[in-house]
Amino acid sequence: MSCSIHGNFYIFVLTGYPMSKDETLYRIKEIADRLNQSQKVIRKHIFAGSLISDKKAGVHYISESHLQEFIGSLNAVEVIDLLADPAKSKTKKKDHINWVGISKEWESPSRSTYTSADLFCGAGGMAYGFQMAGFKPLCGLDYFREAGDTYKRNFKHPHILGDITEESVKQKFIETVEQQLKGKRLTVLSGGFPCQGFSMSGSRIVEDKRNSLYKDMLDIIDRLQPEWIVAENVKGLRSMLKGKVEEKILEDIRALGYKVNVTVLNAADYHVPQKRERIIFIANKIDKLNCHPAPLLQPSEYVTTKAAIADLISVSNDKSFNHVRAKHSPKMKLRLAAVAEGDSLYDNYSDSWKKCPWDAASCTIKENHGGVNIHPIEPRVITVREMARLQSFPDDFIFEGSKSKQMVQIGNAVPPLLSKAIGLAIKVAMKM
Repeated sequence: MSCSIHGNFYIFVLTGYPMSKDETLYRIKEIADRLNQSQKVIRKHIFAGSLISDKKAGVHYISESHLQEFIGSLNAVEVIDLLADPAKSKTKKKDHINWVGISKEWESPSRSTYTSADLFCGAGGMAYGFQMAGFKPLCGLDYFREAGDTYKRNFKHPHILGDITEESVKQKFIETVEQQLKGKRLTVLSGGFPCQGFSMSGSRIVEDKRNSLYKDMLDIIDRLQPEWIVAENVKGLRSMLKGKVEEKILEDIRALGYKVNVTVLNAADYHVPQKRERIIFIANKIDKLNCHPAPLLQPSEYVTTKAAIADLISVSNDKSFNHVRAKHSPKMKLRLAAVAEGDSLYDNYSDSWKKCPWDAASCTIKENHGGVNIHPIEPRVITVREMARLQSFPDDFIFEGSKSKQMVQIGNAVPPLLSKAIGLAIKVAMKM
């Protein structure tokens, strides 16, 4: 493979990849539409040899595998600046995304001196993912006591239990992080902030008392001055107040001196056995490119529910392993068994009591007042350990608290493998 620069694109010359006769082939226009680029740009890549095509009767055809090999082969000095794939998002907004390949370091990430800290850390999904990516987590902060017990059990670094709105708690978090940094600068500060407190007053967006948590996060960012920020939230944030909430968040981050990029990532693209879409803001103030991780898997390759939890059917109840089956009445078992995959037990609760598909990636894992996902094979809801597997937590990650509190922790968590992918993308950007 060789690399050269043409205009604003890095061009990669790949050789030796035969095209399978069984693959679907796409024309230049279809690829251009998919990548939201002009046909001229796609032709430039083909002529440069960076995008392999098969020319028949004067028409270029590109296979899915060749397209993905092109995107997935990117490394620390090879990044392509593309807009979001419109087929993967229902939003009309076009995100300016810098996709970067992470496949080369996925299996064995190198250790680094990079550091991370986590606000609204919950049980530690974000911290665990950054740790897997080669970062050194320094501290987590959350008010959820049982989640804090889980965090302290599974990590060696400090956890602060407290209300982020209290100055003493914020100061303790900042001091704890700074003591470990020993004069160095924090690499990444992350947080899944709440966003329910935005509203409109005429044409102006305002924040009520419920959203003080978001403002406190901005305050900590301003005082700690991390090199990078990673902020995670539900996909629905994009449509709040017709996009005004997202615009304000971008404005607030930029006002602190950061440049920021944002898009929606699907956890299933990164080996998480679950279709879970989350909006991910990535920002930095060290003059680097904000990079989002290029997908590692295509939908046909997603890890299935069956692959993730089938073996647990034969595992006996074990409280120490967070694997205790719910006890349902015979009547409830019949009702659960009758629910079709992908459907909910209750028409008016479509996001809870939903049955996971068996031979596909799971639907989004949630915990809505006891309404957890239904097991595809057995007439019951899934166990805590099965929830953890579908969120990509390893089996030695043990959750504390009552069973209901454990489920809340998992349902609210960032899938560690999604966090790992984000961490690897930042590591790539740091080397550019």
